[in-house]
Amino acid sequence: MALKANYETVMVISMKQGEDGIQALIEKFKALIEKHATLQSVDEWGKRKLAYLINKESEGYYVLMNFEAEAEFPAELDRIYKITDGIMRSLIIRKPDGAEVVVAEKEPKVEKAAEEAPAVEEAPAEEAAEAPAEEAAE
Repeated sequence: MALKANYETVMVISMKQGEDGIQALIEKFKALIEKHATLQSVDEWGKRKLAYLINKESEGYYVLMNFEAEAEFPAELDRIYKITDGIMRSLIIRKPDGAEVVVAEKEPKVEKAAEEAPAVEEAPAEEAAEAPAEEAAE
């Protein structure tokens, strides 16, 4: 029995595929991963602006998948990414042993941090203006 490890893959799908084509590619890779590995999570990040043009395109559809597989499968998955029309870029990484699968939260963290931060009380402007004047008089 071969040892299994946790992996994470991100793929950028061309927006030229259209909504139906994008969903078809996502389903194709979900089925492929489920056939050869244990799919743990799928997180669709959606349409995002690319840092630079790829094949004269400025936007792509990002999808993150976490899975557990034997060591041979990621190489095969990478090969299939490279020969599939519509996949602009892909990345597969092996997670360190003991790493947990983290699924992104749907609500922004900015609002959460603002709620948790304690309110800072400011001194009234009149008291702050008077304090230096009293020190100068002494």
